[in-house]
Amino acid sequence: MSLFVASTRSAFRAVAPIKRSFQTRRSYATEPSKGGSSSTILLGAAAVGIAGAGAYFFSGSGAAKKAEASVKEVTEKLTPGEIKKAFVGGDQGWVSLKLDEVELVNHNTKRLRFRLPEDDMVSGLHVASAILTKFKPLDAEKAVLRPYTPISDESAQGYIDLLVKKYEGGPMSTYLHDMAPGQRLDIKGPLPKYPWEANKHKHIALVAGGTGITPMYQLIRAIFNNPDDKTKVTLVFGNVSEEDVLLKHELATLENHYPQRFRAFYVLDNPPKQWTGAKGYINKDLLKTVLPEPKNEDIKVFVCGPPGMMTSISGNKKSPRDQGELSGILKELGYSADQVYKF
Repeated sequence: MSLFVASTRSAFRAVAPIKRSFQTRRSYATEPSKGGSSSTILLGAAAVGIAGAGAYFFSGSGAAKKAEASVKEVTEKLTPGEIKKAFVGGDQGWVSLKLDEVELVNHNTKRLRFRLPEDDMVSGLHVASAILTKFKPLDAEKAVLRPYTPISDESAQGYIDLLVKKYEGGPMSTYLHDMAPGQRLDIKGPLPKYPWEANKHKHIALVAGGTGITPMYQLIRAIFNNPDDKTKVTLVFGNVSEEDVLLKHELATLENHYPQRFRAFYVLDNPPKQWTGAKGYINKDLLKTVLPEPKNEDIKVFVCGPPGMMTSISGNKKSPRDQGELSGILKELGYSADQVYKF
């Protein structure tokens, strides 16, 4: 069993405090974060009147039937032993998944586990890719759409795990935090991002803020799950406090197992007294010190975080399909647009 599969299965029984985004002026979040929560873990077994783990349905009417037919068609064409995929993209439509269990991770972050249509299905996501979630408020004319990168392994069967931070005034994060086991969420995917293959680059650098760690973790997990992939990885991860560090347990485990290939550097805006890492912002001096030099051709720098951080580090994307111009600290350090990818 791979390190990441084993780690993911037990991640939220032993996970260290999770990072949240920088607040307001230093926010490493897309929206200001709300105060703490005292909610406890809600187990899927507590749901009443809900069908078994394999139960599911597709939302909508005509679109619902089309989505269901799409999954059935793909499943029926599978050869013996071929893995079933819940999300097949294209014109599949929205698939409604049941929330199976909820776990409180820290004061404003929860892990949500959704059951796939069948227990022997995988999500169908590839590295790197994400899903799109949807819900429509009762008094709204339009549905709310938000992308998320699952933290569960792409090979995990029967479920996907989302790590969701609640933001004050954030309609989707609030909706997800208010969900109880047995309720359902409309999801579609995969949404393709950066196509990864083993040893695509000799050395990659990941600059993340707050929940921007999730696509980075997907990439990290794929690299270290593959014994043929020898890519070297450097992570720079900014947050408000030590309590807000997302996936700290998993990242620390990686550093212990691959000390020559994986290094993580943490930056806290409000560090504890005993903190020995960097303080304040992710700045030019830090990145110049720890990132692979731009003169090295076989490198790639990935950036993911809230607009303020993106502006400072690399500039924001123009759209999901347009990376926009490279600016900020990475341009000042001499990196080219071809060397940077913005999630």
